[in-house]
Amino acid sequence: MRESKIFVVWPEYFDSNRTKSEGRKVPKRLAVDSPKAAAIVEAAEKLGLNPTVEKEVAYPKSWWIKSGKVSVEKRWSKTETLRQIAKKMKLVSG
Repeated sequence: MRESKIFVVWPEYFDSNRTKSEGRKVPKRLAVDSPKAAAIVEAAEKLGLNPTVEKEVAYPKSWWIKSGKVSVEKRWSKTETLRQIAKKMKLVSG
């Protein structure tokens, strides 16, 4: 079975206010405060991952908040891709 060339990235993966069990997937040092799907898109574009965004969807653990999701090309492992996006987001946010 072939691996998918695209995977979903949720803003919650980068939220410094969440614990790992609440959905944060990057280390606290790479996390940002209140990440937005637009910031993920910007970072993913800079990495050449051809992002597409769906705005009116909610992260399953926070089904009542429509934070949006971003689909990106899989260039590295999912963990490495999330770290690369997080690093770009940190540069943009300060």
